[in-house]
Amino acid sequence: MSDRKVRVRFAPSPTGPLHMGGVRTALYNYLFAKKLGGDFILRIEDTDQTRFVPGAEDYIRESLEWCGMVPDEGQGYGGEFGPYKQSERKPMYRQYADQLVESGHAYYAFDTSEELTKMRELAKKAGTANWQYNNVTRSHMKNSLTLSEEEVNKRIADGEAYVIRIKLPRNEEVKFEDIIRGWVSVNTNNIDDKVLFKSDGMPTYHLANIVDDHLMNISHVIRGEEWLPSAPLHILLYRYFGWEESRPQFAHLPLLLKPDGNGKLSKRDGDRLGFPVFPLQWTNPEDGESSSGYKQKGFFSEAFVNMLAFLGWNPGTEQEIFSMDELIESFSLERVNKAGAKYDHDKTKWYNQQYLRAKTDAELSDLLGKEAAAAGYENLDASFLARVANLMKERAYFIKDMLEEGDYFFKRPEEYDAKTLKKKWNVDSRLHVEKLQTLFGATDDFGIENLETIFKTYLEENELGFGKVGPGFRLAVTGKGMGPSMFEICSILGKKETLERMQIALDKLPV
Repeated sequence: MSDRKVRVRFAPSPTGPLHMGGVRTALYNYLFAKKLGGDFILRIEDTDQTRFVPGAEDYIRESLEWCGMVPDEGQGYGGEFGPYKQSERKPMYRQYADQLVESGHAYYAFDTSEELTKMRELAKKAGTANWQYNNVTRSHMKNSLTLSEEEVNKRIADGEAYVIRIKLPRNEEVKFEDIIRGWVSVNTNNIDDKVLFKSDGMPTYHLANIVDDHLMNISHVIRGEEWLPSAPLHILLYRYFGWEESRPQFAHLPLLLKPDGNGKLSKRDGDRLGFPVFPLQWTNPEDGESSSGYKQKGFFSEAFVNMLAFLGWNPGTEQEIFSMDELIESFSLERVNKAGAKYDHDKTKWYNQQYLRAKTDAELSDLLGKEAAAAGYENLDASFLARVANLMKERAYFIKDMLEEGDYFFKRPEEYDAKTLKKKWNVDSRLHVEKLQTLFGATDDFGIENLETIFKTYLEENELGFGKVGPGFRLAVTGKGMGPSMFEICSILGKKETLERMQIALDKLPV
């Protein structure tokens, strides 16, 4: 195993938008592969055709690419191990199911869904809540283990529907070592005879993923905790096929939990709890219902990825901000936790804030310009936008925050903060604005330091505290009751605009 090339696969089902838990699974696969010089493969597992949702496959690819995880090969990317969509691999699975039947490790089962439902109901009445088709009950069912070979052949020849189930041994301990969880041991008496091949001619996940992983030379299977109960079954399938020597290593990731830690964070929680659970916005093609995405909410993909990496993994240091390259360098499955990880939306916003603050003024100018243009503000100077962004970024979590909180940079006040107007606007504050307007109008230097000197000199000469003059001054220019330095605001707005706003306030606001 040590000389084997690392090949991992992310294998989602196209049953809707990609949940952030799925993105984290993809991320851990990606980081693991890249650190060890391996391949990251995208495989679409669409064996359940009844749950297929149009557009979901494209959404999966777009989500991975937005997060900076472009597959080395896979569905939509090519490669020498294709097809990478299970429905397109359909013809190859039957031979493997037949091989298991021939070797005595699987059998035909003719029980109808109605008959299975009846058995469950009878078991429930008898006090057995979770009836299973297993090594005990199969002896009472309609299958090739209880029917004669002649009758089995006749039923198949007559076109009767059937499935192929794995034949699990009775009372055998199945052991394997999980990279994250250590040694796992499960008794086969606690596992049912899973369906491997369905009556519609499609394999189930259990058969298809084993065959595909073997044929694609997958070295490590890194997947969610929900698949841990199925792992012993998969271990047995590798044994029954004679593939134990090439069996991949397993690593089962912890669950993503709701913020209160009470249960798994599910797709149904999207927007209900006040935050997205999908990387990109998704519109259901069936009912048109839309679910929000992190991208459309204003999150940087780097911040989203950084946050996801820490939901279940830690580097063992105090460092929290990691670029993708740094994550690749630091990542190891051994430092992934066994326990579920609680999602914290405030922490997610904090990550975004750190990435926003780290951007250059030129980058922020470009991003703010696009946000402003989308809001209808046009022909804005790049240097003006850079100065606005530099001033507003310490208070912002998102680019849109700079536009919303600093809307006075883009338009004159249409309303004035009612609380400040009531508490701070009076005859004296109006007089102070008039005086400042005159003083500012008399200077040609509208730089930050000079404006501050003029303002402080006025306070000193008139023995005034900032609270007597500042709030009214801010209200007149911005319409707000609070915000960043007024001297920086006025310097960015410029002399003409600042003085005109002060005059408008003097004309408009009653005393």
